[in-house]
Amino acid sequence: MRITINAKNMTVSDAMEERIQKKLNKLDRYFRDEAEAQVRLSQERGARNIAEITLVIDGVMLRAQEITADMYQSVDRAADKINRQIRRYRTKISKKADMTTLADIAPDEEPVSTWEETPDELVRVKRFEVKPMAVEDAIAQMDMLGHSFFVFVNAETNITSVIYRRTDGTIGMLEPILG
Repeated sequence: MRITINAKNMTVSDAMEERIQKKLNKLDRYFRDEAEAQVRLSQERGARNIAEITLVIDGVMLRAQEITADMYQSVDRAADKINRQIRRYRTKISKKADMTTLADIAPDEEPVSTWEETPDELVRVKRFEVKPMAVEDAIAQMDMLGHSFFVFVNAETNITSVIYRRTDGTIGMLEPILG
């Protein structure tokens, strides 16, 4: 596994780097191919130690973030979250007979901006590869990432669609009509 560690407002000690390597290398048993992990550590005022782990496996993106008073605890909890996400995802995949690899799932897109920040200004553009998938797989991917929407190419119609979680907890889908 390739692990990249970035730190903000702190220096990463050798012990911390070793801890991260040990925790994330345990996840190698879940992958057939090489995985890439990005770890972002930051310290903020008020004893807020933030550990964020983003793991990319065969085009699937998993993300976990933890905030505690102790950086080691934040790293441990974030790694445990990623481990649970991988196991939950693999269980869902194994239940689907027609799904053969993790590569059939596309990475998710984060929202461009929030209304509180800049309602009239585009502040970020993110590009990502989109692969055809079933609606159920798109819902599973959205849930795995903890996002409220997910952009995908519907495998049945070959049309780019958006699924989203409605305020009542149900799932909605936006699908354009091609004229």
